[in-house]
Amino acid sequence: QVQLVESGGGSVQAGGSLRLSCAASGNIFRINDMGWYRQAPGKQRDMVAVITSGGNTNYADSVKGRFTISINNAKNTVYLQMNSLKPEDTAVYYCNARIIERGSYRLADYWGQGTQVTVSS
Repeated sequence: QVQLVESGGGSVQAGGSLRLSCAASGNIFRINDMGWYRQAPGKQRDMVAVITSGGNTNYADSVKGRFTISINNAKNTVYLQMNSLKPEDTAVYYCNARIIERGSYRLADYWGQGTQVTVSS
């Protein structure tokens, strides 16, 4: 089993910044990729940013130029630096990790518990 522990959510005014962190621990052979998704009330969960262990990134168009995803492979931790936040960024942010598990060597998909980000105008 693998656990994802998120931190860094909170409330901020428009134009402000927040940094999210997500640490993976447990039965990890290798991390394939990690990322952040968000879900606003009444809406589907959407991809925000994803990064591979090799550092390749993919961003949603709505956050390009404002958000930066990074990964520390030694700590199995992914970060999301969010700048120039807008009220429409308000959502629950979920960490995702696709991990090759030690022993079985199968690729498994894990989710964090979610952290609330609220941006006021």
